[in-house]
Amino acid sequence: MSSQRLSPDLLDQQPGILPNHNTLLALPEKIIQFGTGVLLRGLPDYFVNKANQQGQFNGRIVVVKSTGNGGTDAFAEQKNIFSHSIRGIENGRQIDETVINTAISRTLSANTHWAEILKCAHDPEIRIVISNTTEVGIQLTDDDIFASPPASFPGKLTAYLYERFKTFGGSPESGMVIVPTELIVGNGPKLRAIVLEQARRHAPEDAFLKWLEENNHFCSSLVDRIVPGKPDADTIAEISARQGFKDDLMIVSEVYRLWAIEGDSHVRSVLTFAEADNGVIIEPNIDLFRELKLRLLNGTHTLASGLCFLQGLNTVRESMENAETAAFIADVMLKELAHAIPYAVDESRAQEFGNQVLDRFRNPFIRHQLIDITVQYTAKMKMRNIPTLLNHYKNSDTVPVLFAKGFAAFLLFMKPVLHRENSFFGDRNGEMYPIRCDSAAYFDEKWKNASSPLDLAQEVLSDVSLWDADLTLLPGFADTVKEHMTEQLIVK
Repeated sequence: MSSQRLSPDLLDQQPGILPNHNTLLALPEKIIQFGTGVLLRGLPDYFVNKANQQGQFNGRIVVVKSTGNGGTDAFAEQKNIFSHSIRGIENGRQIDETVINTAISRTLSANTHWAEILKCAHDPEIRIVISNTTEVGIQLTDDDIFASPPASFPGKLTAYLYERFKTFGGSPESGMVIVPTELIVGNGPKLRAIVLEQARRHAPEDAFLKWLEENNHFCSSLVDRIVPGKPDADTIAEISARQGFKDDLMIVSEVYRLWAIEGDSHVRSVLTFAEADNGVIIEPNIDLFRELKLRLLNGTHTLASGLCFLQGLNTVRESMENAETAAFIADVMLKELAHAIPYAVDESRAQEFGNQVLDRFRNPFIRHQLIDITVQYTAKMKMRNIPTLLNHYKNSDTVPVLFAKGFAAFLLFMKPVLHRENSFFGDRNGEMYPIRCDSAAYFDEKWKNASSPLDLAQEVLSDVSLWDADLTLLPGFADTVKEHMTEQLIVK
């Protein structure tokens, strides 16, 4: 493998890697993106890059890292260029290809470059905002939009939009198309409501509120592509040897891709990158796409991740190669979740989508770490699975036994045995693992005060403040969760 790092200099020296790179690197900035994560780089940024290479969008992305100062060094060293390895099966054909992505122009830290970020609001060509700040990022807080920077993502966005409003005098054409990709139902309207409330509380001009309401489009969207975190050492070595260069920003994804955006003709006229790939869908209503993905793919991930991890498995692929866990994953998805989606979904459509998901889970190239799926575990369980559970009981008095098994594993996973500074850790057969969840402190207290795991289950399941429902009122569910906890503790 060459010791050279992927960068514009390398592309100049080896023009065969990307012959038109100088043209692509000179394109103007048209998007500001809050988040540097692999999902954004593997899906929205992929579509933008593909459109640029086809001459259909011709714009680059300013990326804002919203927390801390770390994580931008590799972007600076490689001038924001990264490789994207796409591996899997599509239409019966094995795909294993690498794309060089030049869509990102700059990566700025909100903590140190806030003035520079606000200057982006002065650019009339930047008309699009994209974000991914996880499920807990879109929350109303008592934020100061005039801080440098505001603490929350909605606060930062409100400040950015206020700067744009002042710069262009509230002109209608200066409005933005804002596309959050956080995995929450109605992410567009929810973000809009928070931004409007921030404006009511802090902005001095009533005209700003009017401009926000009338000239900015907050679009709900759904992203669906498996893009694991940083590839493991073996995958990096294999791909780097084939590529002939080093890349500290390398990402790997499956072939399947979907970005469903709720929008009208105006949104379509701004998001012209959608023309480059049929994986981008812009429609007035995306509820069907959202429910299938949220309940079957993400919901199954959430119910299975703790269970499989505590059994000693580390990736989704390993879980699909283990007969016991593979059966659990298939059955909980197709026999329980598919029948209880809280939306009018044709049964055959749900089964078809579910089987596609199972094929994606079996992708031999993707090493999706289970521990990464458990990040913000409690919020994911609440948003992805509790509505399905409640809908199941609207239609049936039978206990969803497999759902209860996955929930029991969640409770066991969320048992901290070590608290170090602001971090919590659990124990898997003597091996410490991180509990990266905002509810870790809550569970630490509950586990310490519970007289037994069964008492813990009773208290957590009945906590309406946690689930917006008392889950112990669901016939047989709490007892079945407790039975599975007992079984899993014996096995452990």
